[in-house]
Amino acid sequence: MAQFNFFLKDIESILGRNKLRVLIIFFNRAFWGIFSYRFDRSLFLIFGSFYSYIRIFLSPLFYILQVISNCDIHYKADIKGGINIHHPALGIVISGRSIIGEKLTLTGGNTIGIASGLPQENIIIGNNCNFGANSCLIGPLEIGNSIKIAAMACVVKSCYKNHLVLIGVPAKPKN
Repeated sequence: MAQFNFFLKDIESILGRNKLRVLIIFFNRAFWGIFSYRFDRSLFLIFGSFYSYIRIFLSPLFYILQVISNCDIHYKADIKGGINIHHPALGIVISGRSIIGEKLTLTGGNTIGIASGLPQENIIIGNNCNFGANSCLIGPLEIGNSIKIAAMACVVKSCYKNHLVLIGVPAKPKN
């Protein structure tokens, strides 16, 4: 039920101020990426560890939705409501070890992942974060609330402060 409520917040975020967009939301690629994630996540929460076997039969559906939306959001990722994806054609990848707060905005070409060979820790992203085009976050790490990550920035270290802009490679707070 929580995933349904999160999905409604996602739709509200996609619609923005123009509520008439609901008439054409089915043509929005980001909608299908978020729908695929929420559906996949709901089934995982219902069936638990047994879901990996059930998912074998549903994989063709999820692969088709992934091709349509260009969004690869792992069903084990814990994302609260209000995700908004602009320009999904650039691609979106979110690791299954991500814990993400409300109102995440992804501009496109974003990667939220874990470097291989690192300890089994998570990526934790606060509320109201905004990722610029082609920015990435390579964990495990934690960032605070209301963080803006500039276009083409690569975050590799935790940033616990709130209301910052991170720029550069590796990303550092803007002075």
